[in-house]
Amino acid sequence: MRLTLAALSLCLIAVPTFAKAKDSVVVPLKTSSGQDAGTATFVQQKNKLSIKLNLKNLPIGDHAVHIHEHALCDAPDFKSAGGHFNPDSKQHGTMNPMGHHNGDLPQNVTIGEQHTGQATFKVDYLSLASGAPNSILANGGTTIMVHEKADDMKTDPTGNAGNRIACGIITSPTP
Repeated sequence: MRLTLAALSLCLIAVPTFAKAKDSVVVPLKTSSGQDAGTATFVQQKNKLSIKLNLKNLPIGDHAVHIHEHALCDAPDFKSAGGHFNPDSKQHGTMNPMGHHNGDLPQNVTIGEQHTGQATFKVDYLSLASGAPNSILANGGTTIMVHEKADDMKTDPTGNAGNRIACGIITSPTP
């Protein structure tokens, strides 16, 4: 009886762990020269998507981070990623009174003296759910892009963020 109870308890503990793995995606980013630029971790939390950035090997300063529409990161300019993810057909910038692209994240990331930076965003306008209209995994996925300059959060279509300097492909995890 105790063995059965122990096995059942172990199963109940293990199931949420396995289920959570389906609700998260870790994306490696690369610079235009192929250098490791860190990771972005996406975790679905009920109605919000958490995006945790751990960046490295990038220039010191403030940088825009956006989700782009295609799951392509062809160096050196990463233009194959297309424009900002925008299924709602809105304009750029979280300070835009007309609404913003779904790919616009709420703040810039600061890269410090060690050429590293961290940031965490929680947004309710992106999802990992494959059937959701705002899913970053639908239609083959999207990309996460770091730009050379800060986003001014209002200028359409890109926030004057400059060139694309690091990119990571966001796709469904393989089982």
